[in-house]
Amino acid sequence: MSPFHHLLANNLVANITNFTVWFALTFWTFLETRSVFATGMIAGIYLVLTAMLGIWFGSLVDHHGKRNMMLVSSLASLAFYAAVLGGYALDPDIRAANIASVTFWLFILLTMLGVIVGNIRMIALPTLVTLLVPEDRRDRANGLVGMVSGIGFLTTSAISGFLVAWGGMVATLIFAIILAIAAAVDLLFIGVDEPREAGEPDTPRRVDLVGTLRVVLAIPGLIALILFAAFNNLLGGVFMALMDAYGLSLMKVEEWGLLWAVISCAFILSGMVIARTGLGANPVRTLLLVNLIAWTVAVFFTIQSSILLLTIGCFIWMFLGPYAEAAEQTTLQKVVPFERQGRVFGFAQSVEQAASPLTAFLIAPITQFVFVPLMTDGAGAAAIGDWYGRGPERGIAIVFSIAGLLGVLATLAAFGSKSYRRISAAYADSAGSGAAAASAT
Repeated sequence: MSPFHHLLANNLVANITNFTVWFALTFWTFLETRSVFATGMIAGIYLVLTAMLGIWFGSLVDHHGKRNMMLVSSLASLAFYAAVLGGYALDPDIRAANIASVTFWLFILLTMLGVIVGNIRMIALPTLVTLLVPEDRRDRANGLVGMVSGIGFLTTSAISGFLVAWGGMVATLIFAIILAIAAAVDLLFIGVDEPREAGEPDTPRRVDLVGTLRVVLAIPGLIALILFAAFNNLLGGVFMALMDAYGLSLMKVEEWGLLWAVISCAFILSGMVIARTGLGANPVRTLLLVNLIAWTVAVFFTIQSSILLLTIGCFIWMFLGPYAEAAEQTTLQKVVPFERQGRVFGFAQSVEQAASPLTAFLIAPITQFVFVPLMTDGAGAAAIGDWYGRGPERGIAIVFSIAGLLGVLATLAAFGSKSYRRISAAYADSAGSGAAAASAT
């Protein structure tokens, strides 16, 4: 097994560990509290901390061995999960999911920190693709990364639902601790030759925001690409805040977990297709096309209270997700110098996630206190309730449709923008330079 494929397998274990905790925490909180507000806050905490820490994580990846930082990520997750398991055992307010308790929210915060330090791996892995995979195969390698993420989602979705139903957060945290130990030990047996680049010998080993901004702004259209992804995440915060509440309103937690396991097969299928066919000559165009399809689906997949519609819509979303992720990563790997990629990937993660917390924090209370009453016994229920349906779940559903419509309009605007043409040209120029250098050698 090559180091790249070994790292992929190790990352799969870490993804299962961290996302099982995240899913299970959301499921458990909603089932214990029946509060859309509480689940929205969990999504908001994740997004705020991701936005705050992304640039720092990127600096750590650039300034230290990438494999070593992945090891640090697993050990940090292990420490957080062990700490919150102790807190759960000692505090009755946590066990009762008392949303008025400070210790309950501290439990949520520390648990999510255990998940979020896993983002160090998310930044390190695409830089290792640049290091370990030939340039003409990176889009396919990024497809394999998406496929591994899909396998993780499939496994996570099934595991988290059953863990919550069987043993709540205790079973979930014990499971996570065991897997975090396994991932950390396995990394000790992966050797990666990581030569230091000669281009930045005097760069200070700290967060270099100014230098990173200089690199991003020097590449035509790159900042627009990142801002477009940020806007997508602004709308995507709606899905993070409300999806579990919507699904659990239609089915039991075990069924919801199994449904996500089935839907996540789309991630695997998508990754296999990308690994075989690539992303085409212009990954930026691919990124916008898949966004246009995804947002169109979002307009309609909750139009009725239908598990079938929900399944089809989420399957399409899952299938297109790796295309969007691989397209952005392939573009950055092509146009950003290797020695800066950790910081640029971290900067992109911070900026792209910075918008989502606003949505996640606002949309949960707005949905609960505006749209749910609107579609239960308010003007919305009176106007369209006969065919659209009435009740809290219909209030959540209409928010998805509004977000999807806004996403369609934003993507159409991006297609017609000058920035789209500039980043496409920058990618083509880099590809041409790379081909010329290869032929010269």
